[in-house]
Amino acid sequence: MDKADNIVITSDSTCDLGPALLSEYGIYQYPLNVILGSNTYRDGIDITPADIFRYFDETGELPKTAAPSTAEYEEFFRRFTDEGKTVIHFNISSKASGSYGFAKAAADKFGGKVFAVDSHALSSGQGLLVLKACDLRAAGKSASEIYDEVVALRDRVNTSFIPDTLLYLYKGGRCSALSYYGSKVLSVHPMIDMKEGQLYPKRKYLGTMMRCLKKYVGDLAGDYPVYDKTRCFVTHSNADAELVERAKELVRETFDFQEIIETVAGSIITSHCGRNTIGVLFIAESK
Repeated sequence: MDKADNIVITSDSTCDLGPALLSEYGIYQYPLNVILGSNTYRDGIDITPADIFRYFDETGELPKTAAPSTAEYEEFFRRFTDEGKTVIHFNISSKASGSYGFAKAAADKFGGKVFAVDSHALSSGQGLLVLKACDLRAAGKSASEIYDEVVALRDRVNTSFIPDTLLYLYKGGRCSALSYYGSKVLSVHPMIDMKEGQLYPKRKYLGTMMRCLKKYVGDLAGDYPVYDKTRCFVTHSNADAELVERAKELVRETFDFQEIIETVAGSIITSHCGRNTIGVLFIAESK
């Protein structure tokens, strides 16, 4: 059985955990690439969501994103396996990016010393699984036990959010022109959910973001009456402070989490959702 200090938890930057959590739990992160015009940047290292908004405002174009290659993942994993450690690596949903396929191809070269996990999620939905793996490591589980448990948990993770605007989703080909222009006229804010690793609109809310947040959190409570109380993320893409505080207040009033963690979505997620997007993410007992 692997000892806890011989197990390394790693993740793509799409987990949106932020420097403080990465440091606290000893998580190593590998950046995906963000391409603005002819320039390539590393998510979470030399580009910020503010750069995304500025680029979009100036050009009207969304940035492109790119996954690391198999060779890049192999080099990353080898840093740890050369020290005799076993790696558990988390990727954004394989239906949203090719990163899992490249990471899995690299992992297969290490003879069982690297486990690649398709999170079936994105942003802090992926981050919830990463932190659960850290919890299991601290509890003395082996790498294979941790892998099996987080894979079994994947489809119990509530990964959902409300965008303030559908412009970024429309520009990225993720919603129709009719939906986008209709949302502007009618002030529609959809609840975007993740099912089997793929995003889809689950509900539609009308009115201001403040009003929609209350309905959204209430619907989550109805959908998931039994849930893992360990932690919950309130994740946003540089949203207005009053919206974020209202979301956290609603979560405190409605749920009974031991910890409510605010995180800011990185450049990869921001490039698809736009500013003022807010999500409440946690692990349910069933889905």
